[in-house]
Amino acid sequence: MKILVIGGSVFLGRAIVAEALRQGHEVTTFNRGKSGPDAPGVEAVHGDRGVSADLDRLVEGRTWDLVIDVCGFVPRVVLDSVRRLSGHAGHYTFISSISAFPGFPAEMELNEDSPRHECPPDADSEYGDYGVLKAGCERAVEEHFDGQTLIIDPGLILGPYENVGRLPWWLTRIARGGRVLAPGDPSRAMQLIDARDIAAFTVDRAAKGTTGRFLTSGVPGNTTYGDWLRDCVEVTGSDAELVWVDDSVLLEHDVQMWTEMPLWAPDSPEMAGVWLPSSAKALAAGLTCRPVSETVRDTWAWLKDIPEDQRSFGSSMLSHGIDPEKEARVLAAWDARS
Repeated sequence: MKILVIGGSVFLGRAIVAEALRQGHEVTTFNRGKSGPDAPGVEAVHGDRGVSADLDRLVEGRTWDLVIDVCGFVPRVVLDSVRRLSGHAGHYTFISSISAFPGFPAEMELNEDSPRHECPPDADSEYGDYGVLKAGCERAVEEHFDGQTLIIDPGLILGPYENVGRLPWWLTRIARGGRVLAPGDPSRAMQLIDARDIAAFTVDRAAKGTTGRFLTSGVPGNTTYGDWLRDCVEVTGSDAELVWVDDSVLLEHDVQMWTEMPLWAPDSPEMAGVWLPSSAKALAAGLTCRPVSETVRDTWAWLKDIPEDQRSFGSSMLSHGIDPEKEARVLAAWDARS
């Protein structure tokens, strides 16, 4: 099949392109050519989706069986793409986010029927935050594409080439060794998914003409916080000692959940459902999820040869991870309390 991937050079988009090529599809990518190299074997068209002339140049004389849109963040911009691609493809898959649901992360077992944020399909970037805008992007696709549509709502994604910096930060910190501040309860269950598994499911469903919506958050309880950090210790061969510090102590010292301690969320009503979204529909439709330990191993295999001072991955990773001096202060306070 002929597939157009909007994006396709970074993390999940990169994985989707690799999977489509692996399955033997003919792939065109459309992006600015700035975030990463084009995959060998694709027809690479460079342009800005926010520029009408670039979209016109993309569609002129071209048709595809389906579109997979990986980098839509502003409804008005997505709407313009959707309108121009109508008539040039029969199926449009949009990669959204679990953040499009206002019930996340508080709602227990959030699913495809949960309410989405209110946001019109022609909203500008000032209308709301990331999740609100993603909901508007979804409506732009569902309401204005002249053809079949599929919405994928991923949860917390890890894997090789991660550009967010969650697992790469933990691997980098643990590889340094020594006493490592580990947050909260090591038995806390998590729900993580590999970008490559979302990619395989997305390409397969799109190629089959599937419509509707799927949450792709992985298998609930597929690891614990303790297990995945111990996996990091094992794959790096580090002498790191994980020191588990209670949530209350971390909060007393203003340790920021999700950023200073990537993927840590203390027990609270506001975060009650963070590891509980339901991927039952996607799993029944063929989503398969590799063990989290395999994701950790493969991510380290990619990361370890990159010099540590070059592990910036755009700007995202720089906002993740606790300052070493602050980590030492928290560990000292924990030692004194213990």
